[in-house]
Amino acid sequence: MEQRLTIVGLGVDDLEVSNDFYENKFGWKKMKSSNDDISFFQLNGLLLSLYPREKLAEDAGVSHEGNGFKAFSLAFNTRTKEEVDELIQILEAKGVHIVKQPESVFWGGYSSYISDPDGNLWEIAFNPYLPLDEKGNTVEEA
Repeated sequence: MEQRLTIVGLGVDDLEVSNDFYENKFGWKKMKSSNDDISFFQLNGLLLSLYPREKLAEDAGVSHEGNGFKAFSLAFNTRTKEEVDELIQILEAKGVHIVKQPESVFWGGYSSYISDPDGNLWEIAFNPYLPLDEKGNTVEEA
């Protein structure tokens, strides 16, 4: 199996509310392949999909019930510590729930957490050990 990821799919409670969040809070644009049942957002090298939670669970053959910590997070890395602060200020002004205000963290970076309407955690972070290229992809230093 190739070492890659194609789509991160999130099961959402209300597709319209989630679309509003990603389009109007994050400022992302849906792909033309999106429709009334599923939304796709082209990211740097992979897709984010939003699909109703119950339908996603049905497709996988599992129960859609569950709450609490989901045991994963998504991350948006910035190029500077200051960019974390700026982005959190912008998101907070748009009504996004800030789970943890930006702070220096034990591993040497600078990090904050927000949540989307379904409680999915997004870390907004500056990691000095993972530089980004011009497209926002991480690059491993030699």
